[in-house]
Amino acid sequence: MLRLVNLKDGEFNVELAIATVEIEIESAKKEGLVALKVLHGYGSHGRGGTIAIELRKTLSLWKKQGFITNYFGGDRWNLFDKQSQKILMKDKDIFNDCDINSSNPGITIIEL
Repeated sequence: MLRLVNLKDGEFNVELAIATVEIEIESAKKEGLVALKVLHGYGSHGRGGTIAIELRKTLSLWKKQGFITNYFGGDRWNLFDKQSQKILMKDKDIFNDCDINSSNPGITIIEL
């Protein structure tokens, strides 16, 4: 199963968004999930929103610290990407995700 963390619904600032993702990662790990999908949008000007930019900076740090295994943008979330395939092989139910192969820059996939 690929759990969705929706940061588009509600009034999230950067700090609250990152704290929410951190809590969801901890919860998903306890449940044995292999990945999360974070819906953060892509900003109103098409250049990437503040939440997306800051979240990915934080994810880079968390990856270095070993808190997460990997992360990548939704533009790479497809059947031909090696990182996507790694997640899909761990949990075959994720093949049914509605965003796979959609090249959606408004999401980030986090491998736990």
